[in-house]
Amino acid sequence: MFEGLLKGRLAVVTGSNSGIGLGIARELARAGSDLVLNSFTDRDEDHALARDMAKEFGVEVRYIKADLSKAEEARGLVEKAGRCDILVNNAGIQHVAPIPEFPTEKWDAIIAINLTSAFHTTAIALPMMRKAGWGRIVNIASAHGLTASPFKSAYVAAKHGLVGFTKVTALETATEEITCNAICPGYVLTPLVEAQIPDQMKTHNMGREEVIEKVMLDRQPSKKFATVEEMGGTAVFLCSDAAAQITGTTISVDGGWTAL
Repeated sequence: MFEGLLKGRLAVVTGSNSGIGLGIARELARAGSDLVLNSFTDRDEDHALARDMAKEFGVEVRYIKADLSKAEEARGLVEKAGRCDILVNNAGIQHVAPIPEFPTEKWDAIIAINLTSAFHTTAIALPMMRKAGWGRIVNIASAHGLTASPFKSAYVAAKHGLVGFTKVTALETATEEITCNAICPGYVLTPLVEAQIPDQMKTHNMGREEVIEKVMLDRQPSKKFATVEEMGGTAVFLCSDAAAQITGTTISVDGGWTAL
């Protein structure tokens, strides 16, 4: 449906060698966008992933290592890209613990990677977009950017902050051909989530389907995982001309979670 829609654009997608980030990158490539993939590792398989995607979709794909917990590396990622028509701030980590027991270093890392890195990448990308006369920023927030759960203080704070930052970015670019929006996923079936299912089965003494429905998707009324392809399709739509007047808002892809 979106084939060729983004031909000639360059997208920088943070945290994109697996999971949601990779799913979004693949759909952007399918729509014709050239890509910069990113994570904090610098393995042969990271660069091989870029080569394989380039071959599969017929676009230019590079992999650039950057530790997004560090301001200079977050900014350097976009600088090394050379241009940035589309910026997808996706990189994120998680830790679960009660507030009194939440490790300070985990709080600092989650805020840095999930929230502050988006400020640094956006600060470098916006002048590039203004020079080009066009730009799209898509921040991957979460249902936890709109609601909360216990024991996820840093993650919820960061994702709420990312939604607020999305609105400010949209207001500062409102008269330009630049938009900024946030996608708020619920539970998405990624390799990381898939790996949690066996442990949840043991913990709750349930079968696979029962633990998915009653434990993992307890707050997701559809009782279905969202997919990385759906995240990617939503991102491509937000980058399209059809979404030119959609800015400063959130799009929930959460099976009805935030409707409760």
